[in-house]
Amino acid sequence: MKRQTKQNTEAQENLSQTQKQESTSREFTSEEELLRYDAAQTPVPPAVAERLSNSIQNLPKPATSWWRRLLDG
Repeated sequence: MKRQTKQNTEAQENLSQTQKQESTSREFTSEEELLRYDAAQTPVPPAVAERLSNSIQNLPKPATSWWRRLLDG
């Protein structure tokens, strides 16, 4: 009886460890998916967000496309 209990306990521990490994590991189908997942998990520091916002505001507006000029004109 003790032997069977010990085997059951070991089996439960192995199952528990396997489940933990499965829950922490993740498989990605592409590099882009990995980068998107990582970006969603990583917070942007406030200083970097502010610098990025300032940098975007200083960009020139893109030129109007030729077909929009043709239709609007």
